Amino acid sequence: MLANYGVKVTVCESHSIPGGAAHAWVQDGYHFESGPSLYSGMAARGRAANPIAHVLQAIDEPLDLLTYNKWNVLLPEGTFMTEVGGGAFEDVLQKVSPGAISEWRELQRVMQPLAAAATALPPAALRADPAVAVTAFARYLPQLLQGGGDIRRLVGPFSDIVDGVVKDKFVRNWLDLLSFLLSGLPADGTIAAEVAFMFNEWYKPDACLEFPRGGSQAIVQALVRGIKKRGGRVMLNAHVDERLLPASAVTPKMIQAVAEIPMNRSFMHLHLGFDARELEGLEMHHIVVNSWEGGVDTEQNVVLISIPSVMDPDLAPPGKHTLHAYLPATEPFALWHTLERGSPEYETQKEERSQVLWRAVERIVPDIRQRTEIEMVGTPLTHRHFLRRHNGTYGPAIRAGQGTFPGPSTSIPGLMCCGDSTFPGIGVPAVAASGAIVANTLVPVWDHWKLLDSIGT
Repeated sequence: MLANYGVKVTVCESHSIPGGAAHAWVQDGYHFESGPSLYSGMAARGRAANPIAHVLQAIDEPLDLLTYNKWNVLLPEGTFMTEVGGGAFEDVLQKVSPGAISEWRELQRVMQPLAAAATALPPAALRADPAVAVTAFARYLPQLLQGGGDIRRLVGPFSDIVDGVVKDKFVRNWLDLLSFLLSGLPADGTIAAEVAFMFNEWYKPDACLEFPRGGSQAIVQALVRGIKKRGGRVMLNAHVDERLLPASAVTPKMIQAVAEIPMNRSFMHLHLGFDARELEGLEMHHIVVNSWEGGVDTEQNVVLISIPSVMDPDLAPPGKHTLHAYLPATEPFALWHTLERGSPEYETQKEERSQVLWRAVERIVPDIRQRTEIEMVGTPLTHRHFLRRHNGTYGPAIRAGQGTFPGPSTSIPGLMCCGDSTFPGIGVPAVAASGAIVANTLVPVWDHWKLLDSIGT
């Protein structure tokens, strides 16, 4: 975004591969993704688009998006193929809790104005200086006035909205799961705006999910192109050894404030390349919930599985598939912090702690262990080493109604921060939104206004 504005840009990337938690790597023809693989709103334009879509539109780097609408969920109540779209979840409710269909419909009715309010003000319009009154509040005043009280409800926990509508235990568990996928926290910790945006994307009549051809790395490559074609540069293996500010600028109060930011737990990852012969009808996405007892965020409970080569066969050799399974935000770093990567103790624990992932994958491909040709297990120490995440954390655990994200500004003039620790959400959308806010803040308001015109918001 800064390069697009005409600013001279240098990106210092610590890893040997750009992209952070969205980077990918190739081994023996298998393309492995380190992180996100569930996208929506990427093809949209206008205020309802995904924040990363706005960035890519601004820098004129379109993606080739593959669309689909199904995902497989394996719950304590059974295994269901569910879809995104208007009444899709009702098929699951008909089998599990038919009496809750009326509650689900009522929740959708309640969420409609909230979804509209959630898209009234695109993050691309925000900046961290007084000019935000022009680019955001003045520009979108009619939409904001129309949202009215609904906008105020968006800043609280999603559970505040659910409590007034849904009593059915299964539906409440499902909503906790959806919230957890968005923020790493159940509904009582997830800001309502995140879920409202998701409802707008997933439960409208023509809803679909999207996957970039070439995988998540296609997004990263588009961003790198956007920098380089405007005269910027991306430096790899470029660790920050010395901060470009005096030691006196970092006060004990700042250090304490950072230390007090609550963190989600870490990950376990399982990356597999496997023989796909005689496997028919595999879906790309599978979500396994081992138990509702204790909540979705119970240790090693929820497993997410992605097989991106189902959508894009070029991500694996012919007749093969690449698979990524992981535990989001439920692996305690305390189990790992005394171990050394590569030690016998570490390797033994990797084997033990990855079994929950193998068992989940076996529910999709029962003979997966016999089919596997490449196996890689990632741990919280892997996450900390390659992605520089403090304690390998999944992301901030700032609970809605109990804390606020710090935003981009700091008390040090000229120093701004972005990333999913500064803006609500986990992963790519939060990173894109916060990065755009910083870029917008560093340029004149009229340049920012012209950019909003260019992306049709």
